Amino acid sequence: MLLAIDVGNTQTVIGLYKSGDESHQLLDHWRIATNAVRTSDELALMFSEFLLTAGHDWRADLSGVAISSGVPSVTFELRRMCERYLDIEPVVLGTGVKTGMPVLYDNPKEVGADRIANAVGAFDLYGGPTIVVDFGTATTFDVISGAGEYLGGAIIPGIEISLDALFGRAAALRRVELVEPRSVIGKTTVESIQSGVIYGYSAMIDGMCDRIEEVIGEATVIATGGLGDLISPYTESIEHVEPWVTLHGLRLIWEKNR
Repeated sequence: MLLAIDVGNTQTVIGLYKSGDESHQLLDHWRIATNAVRTSDELALMFSEFLLTAGHDWRADLSGVAISSGVPSVTFELRRMCERYLDIEPVVLGTGVKTGMPVLYDNPKEVGADRIANAVGAFDLYGGPTIVVDFGTATTFDVISGAGEYLGGAIIPGIEISLDALFGRAAALRRVELVEPRSVIGKTTVESIQSGVIYGYSAMIDGMCDRIEEVIGEATVIATGGLGDLISPYTESIEHVEPWVTLHGLRLIWEKNR
């Protein structure tokens, strides 16, 4: 089996796949807080327990590990974990790893590993042109051409970062539950914040996708990331929600490099 690990700045998503299964079915998945000081031994204990709850012995059953990571200290500890406990050389998405997708960034090394995995997974599922909107610590837009090329994209502060800044700078405002308000015109401070987040971000997503499509033509728009389910229903542009597209891309990349 394959363990696919996507390490974000805020959360880490883990997926378990059956090796050689052409259906690419995700057998199980877990989401944990990203902790930059967690050691390889702690990670080993955590991952082995996750697989044990799914009925698997990770030493006996795992044949591969694929990693995309934006946190270097976690990448280092994951490599040590694989070396010490699994005797596996993980595929860590980065320079020298085959993806099957040309990257047309001015400096391809600048593109985050998760963004490449998103693009590979999305193009496999829907072809191109495609726009992947990833609602993570940052909200990112990844653009894939009809020929399967990574064209680039856009990065803006994520919803939670924006709210942290708002509450940190405005003493009279407090944290709220992110649910749809009664109206776009809030009648309380709580509803006003909810309106700004839900409708404001959805309008921004639609506006950005419209501008991108002016350049590349009509595209399939996919949402992923922890808050994708929250915003997508209020947009007009997002057609599909694929919470595991990053893991799917990682699996495809692992198959090209194993």
